[in-house]
Amino acid sequence: MELNGKNVPRLRQVTDIERATSKKARESWHMFTIMAEFIESTERLSELHPAVSIFGSARIKEDNPYYPLCKDIARRFSDEGFAVISGGGPGLMEAANKGAFEGKSPSVGLNIELPHEQSGNKWQDISLSFRHFFARKVAFVRYADAYIVLPGGFGTLDELTEVLTLIQTGKCRHIPIILVGSSFWSGLLDWFRTQLVGDGMIAAKDMDLIQVLDDPAQILEAVVKFYEAGETAMADESDRHASVLL
Repeated sequence: MELNGKNVPRLRQVTDIERATSKKARESWHMFTIMAEFIESTERLSELHPAVSIFGSARIKEDNPYYPLCKDIARRFSDEGFAVISGGGPGLMEAANKGAFEGKSPSVGLNIELPHEQSGNKWQDISLSFRHFFARKVAFVRYADAYIVLPGGFGTLDELTEVLTLIQTGKCRHIPIILVGSSFWSGLLDWFRTQLVGDGMIAAKDMDLIQVLDDPAQILEAVVKFYEAGETAMADESDRHASVLL
């Protein structure tokens, strides 16, 4: 195919029919597995609201102070009626699942098939297995009414920046994003302010999307208050609309 004088090849132009057919079959199979993951997550998670997604490092052990802290946070949300969603693996994912498992509401693990680190923990009332990161990431955001982010590595940072981008660009609803571990996050947040805000890469108000809290009771209270304020705002708007109609 010629485009602006350039040769842009298409799969249908491949003369090796066997190669072209094999490639199309592989891509079709990938599409079906992706669809299956979306369908299963919808079937099993869509009625779980309210729910919180909790993130943190897979490498943190039980003797690390963040492990019991994460477990405490998850237990409080579970007892308050929130399903708790984690990555289903070890470390802080395990702590989140364990806290929720011991509470009153479902403990959910969105497991991912990885060559290293990931192995499912046993503290899951609902366990889903994903081959594709992006289908798993959609589930984390789609079914969460809050993001609780503890210290972690690239995967944790990926989930944090993903939800910040989606909210900033209006591609998903505004939900609370709470960073746990003020000493851990302070350097990154300072860099956000000096570099991203300072250079005009983000707006200063974008920093308001993030809260930093270390106390489990305050974390739960912040999420509950966020939705109580939203319900009040919706009720006030409904009253104003009714007065206009009258």
